[in-house]
Amino acid sequence: MIDFSNGSVFKLSPVATNDLAPLVAPLVIPGEQVVACFKAVRDFVVFTDKRLIAVNVQGMTGKKRDFTSLPYSKIQAFSVETAGTFDLDAELDLWFSGLGKVRLEFKGASDIRQLGQMIASYVL
Repeated sequence: MIDFSNGSVFKLSPVATNDLAPLVAPLVIPGEQVVACFKAVRDFVVFTDKRLIAVNVQGMTGKKRDFTSLPYSKIQAFSVETAGTFDLDAELDLWFSGLGKVRLEFKGASDIRQLGQMIASYVL
């Protein structure tokens, strides 16, 4: 499992949904849609209309993967920090019941406001 308790876990960049959606397709339930995808060096995060799926790629070959599913229904609070002039990274903090705080860091090119609006539409 990904260690969400240790501050910065990912430095994510936007990726086309067609690139990563097939990798999580076996986990997606009927009617669930992939909305956005972000990738770090090996690990990646997929936002659907029902949950966040964090994928930790393991091993030398990268064939072993840990899929962590975080449903929006378990989010108690969230925070969006946009990129600035000198701090070019954006952050999304999510507090899940039973898990605690999950922080995702995005490179400045990511539209963090759109993610915040999407999460708000499912949580509020």
